[in-house]
Amino acid sequence: MRVLFAASEAAPFAKSGGLGDVIGSLPVALKGKNCEVSCVVPLYEKVAGSVKDQMTFIANIFVPVAWRNQYCGLFLLEQDGVKWYFIDNEYYFKRGDAMYGCYDDAERFAFFSRAILEVLPLMDEMPDVIHCHDWQTALVPVYLRLLYHTKPEYDRIKTVFTIHNIEYQGKFGRDIMGNVLGISEEEFDNGFMEHGGAVNFMKSAIVCSDWVTTVSPSYASEIQSAEFAHGLETVLEFHKGKVSGILNGISKKAFNPKTDKRLFAKYSADDLSGKATNKAELQKMLNLPVNADIPLVGMVTRLVSHKGIDMVTQVLSKILERDLQLIVVGTGDWQYEQFLRDLQWQYPSKLSVHIAFNTDLAQKVYAGCDMFLMPSRSEPCGLAQMIALNYGTIPIVRATGGLKDTVTPYNRENKSGNGFSFEHCDAYQMLHTIDYACEIFHEKDAWEALVKQGISSDFTWKNSAKQYQKLYRDLIS
Repeated sequence: MRVLFAASEAAPFAKSGGLGDVIGSLPVALKGKNCEVSCVVPLYEKVAGSVKDQMTFIANIFVPVAWRNQYCGLFLLEQDGVKWYFIDNEYYFKRGDAMYGCYDDAERFAFFSRAILEVLPLMDEMPDVIHCHDWQTALVPVYLRLLYHTKPEYDRIKTVFTIHNIEYQGKFGRDIMGNVLGISEEEFDNGFMEHGGAVNFMKSAIVCSDWVTTVSPSYASEIQSAEFAHGLETVLEFHKGKVSGILNGISKKAFNPKTDKRLFAKYSADDLSGKATNKAELQKMLNLPVNADIPLVGMVTRLVSHKGIDMVTQVLSKILERDLQLIVVGTGDWQYEQFLRDLQWQYPSKLSVHIAFNTDLAQKVYAGCDMFLMPSRSEPCGLAQMIALNYGTIPIVRATGGLKDTVTPYNRENKSGNGFSFEHCDAYQMLHTIDYACEIFHEKDAWEALVKQGISSDFTWKNSAKQYQKLYRDLIS
């Protein structure tokens, strides 16, 4: 069984968020057990020169993009038992650090999707399954269905399309159909690629893929409702027979308090002394009073309402009246950044705000804090709560999407659960949950058991990889 992953980013080569982490780790978990895995991604300018030096040039061809014929170079790098193919075109991908948000994104990723199908004969073997991720590769199953289905070597290929975040669908004007995509406008008029008056890449992939997955079971259910689907609820409801959710995982190797060199001290479930050291050193580093006996709460997040930061700012003064400290790391909307900066001046001994994307500080927050606050209004999967648990930092979350699937509310009576959660997008319900978590924090034996359970959690790709392998086998058969 041969599976080709198609994605617009992958760690460690080039990433902007959780999609890159998934593509960087899931293929490694899938390889073996009669499953050969390879991946194809763009060769962005930001890919390190040392990585490019290790690549092998395979060939170059010209790829049709509507009326254009564009250069396409194919490079190969083998790493961790996975073959990584890179699509090279400097016109589309030499954009400095920019991966998305360019004026011609529709054309860039139409080229990428068409190039993937054109270079298949140049790879070692044709894949049995092409697994596409998010709107940037949504045209792969579309082109496969419309333009390549008459070729016997392509006709047997099955497609899986994964929705990592349904908010970003790849919406463009009708005028791109013939001029950019090279697809007849009839496919817009008949509703195949049209949704809400626009060309919608994601909608067309949902319609023509053999299977659609999301990154958690709860999110698969949620996006069939208007509250979460961003307009695609009727499409997903109609195709619900081929929609399922498989929870994302994380790499235990990348997020392990026993081996993480970015921490002040290493620790494990058997010896928590290093976690106390991380807390004290983090407090010292951020000019907070060093105090082991008060809860230290962390947030590593985008500062946008989607992530629940509006609920946090609504009651932040009340939160800081409690006997706790709060660290916030992230960037986002100006009004939230400024609000947090202003409040830091009022509560310098309780609030530490860092308006930056700082991975080193983020790791120190995951390890040094006692609790991790994640009050998202929606969360397809979420990796931060899993990372926090790996470091024994107990999550406080809103029960939605992957947060609901990974965080089980703590039950004081039978000591079950691995975190704290609240149901509604309500700032005061969140505040009540923070208060409850702080109560348990002061019950030292109960808290230590929670911390040890978190560190011992298994959020690796092992179980999810088995589900994907079964899905691929079922499609092929």
